Amino acid sequence: MPLDPAAEPIIELMESVFPRISGPGTDAAEVRAQSDAMPKIDPTEEMGSVEDRSIPGPAGDIPVRIYHPARGEAAAPDAGPKPGVVYLHGGGWVICGLDSHDNACRRIANELGAVVVSVDYRLAPEHKYPAAADDAWAALSWTAEHVDELGIDPERLTVAGDSAGGNLTAVVAQRARDRGGPSLAFQLLIYPVIDSSGTRSEHRSKTENATGYFLTTAQMEWYREQYLPHEEAGEHPDVSPHLAESLEGLPPTCIVTAEMDPLRDEAEHYGALLAEAGVPVVLYRAPGMFHGFFNMDAALDGAKHAQRVAFDAMRAHLSGQGRER
Repeated sequence: MPLDPAAEPIIELMESVFPRISGPGTDAAEVRAQSDAMPKIDPTEEMGSVEDRSIPGPAGDIPVRIYHPARGEAAAPDAGPKPGVVYLHGGGWVICGLDSHDNACRRIANELGAVVVSVDYRLAPEHKYPAAADDAWAALSWTAEHVDELGIDPERLTVAGDSAGGNLTAVVAQRARDRGGPSLAFQLLIYPVIDSSGTRSEHRSKTENATGYFLTTAQMEWYREQYLPHEEAGEHPDVSPHLAESLEGLPPTCIVTAEMDPLRDEAEHYGALLAEAGVPVVLYRAPGMFHGFFNMDAALDGAKHAQRVAFDAMRAHLSGQGRER
């Protein structure tokens, strides 16, 4: 279907304020400064509590923001341990952070009655791969080690992320399986970056949606160049998760894609591979939507529906239903 008419003015607005990436010579520090200068959106969700703190990382402390819900079936103080969600933000491994995804984490916490740990991992190009992946892994490991302090049920620990954060989500889920834990009840991948290998340009959506829908294929190439220390790194499963030797034993998964997104096909291909490996998968393509739409529920019915799909899929496993693998 064509681009949702409600999305057209939003894309125009975003392109007018979002950092401009004009080609290989674009300066990452300038892009980040432009991103940090974008208008801030005030919090739209009241929370039980929000706490900024630092946790140990492989190269120094990692800032995190911890959200306790104000509503949801598990929000009551006497409801016992809650689901836990380690959230990894998008931004091409180069931009964004705790503030840019604050409202997204508030919504997840309240919708699921969950404790959310949002992770401010190191950014490229100052910190190239594997810095972001290692920080994400350290944050997941720390959360699992502190479930009692955080009020998290260890049987309901999950990981979630969007775009580059979706990539990191898939990576740490594989690490958790391969390293003997933490055990994950679910993973949510929102329009994730999956394929940074030599096959990345073969996906049809990279051509169909190359321009005109906010994120362009050329911009995605720039982000990739900032993150990877060399071309061969794109062939590693810690960068391109679909290249893992096996996908068996990964947690139940929901993948949300956007019809008008260059990343659509690589994400859906990963979903198909997970299903072939016996992993329960909910794969939802949002019709007429674009990369970055998911948290725009105030303006887009497509975002509201995608959130319902994602949160319902998570609830089914976090409530104990359908958790068998």
